[in-house]
Amino acid sequence: MKNTLMALSVAVLLAVGTIAIAAVKAPGDVKCPISGGAAKAEKSVKYDGGNVYFCCGNCPKAFESNPTKFAAKAHQQMVATGELKQKGCPFSGNPVKPGTMITIGDAEVGFCCDNCKGKVEKASADEKVEMVFKDISKGFQAAK
Repeated sequence: MKNTLMALSVAVLLAVGTIAIAAVKAPGDVKCPISGGAAKAEKSVKYDGGNVYFCCGNCPKAFESNPTKFAAKAHQQMVATGELKQKGCPFSGNPVKPGTMITIGDAEVGFCCDNCKGKVEKASADEKVEMVFKDISKGFQAAK
């Protein structure tokens, strides 16, 4: 019993640590939400409590002219770079369950249950980004 409890505790700690460690990438290691090209640290715009990184000087202009159109991809990038931190399941807001992490684009995301995870896994790549990152109110918050 004691060994089982210890093993479970270690598994939970590893899962929680994975959420915090796996998500952080440098701006040059993520994609521009407009063009899909490599983002650059010096080409950024403040958005939803963090920075969104772009590949060139034209993309920030396109983003600022219609941020709603690019919100999901911008939020996905912000999770990948650590500008946004996951606080709960993107659908329910409930705590993330160990073993439910999946990669969506450049970001690692966890869910409260296998049903939420399964709903996303069945979607196309673009649908996953829209489903998880368009409305971040339940699942994510600014890191700073």
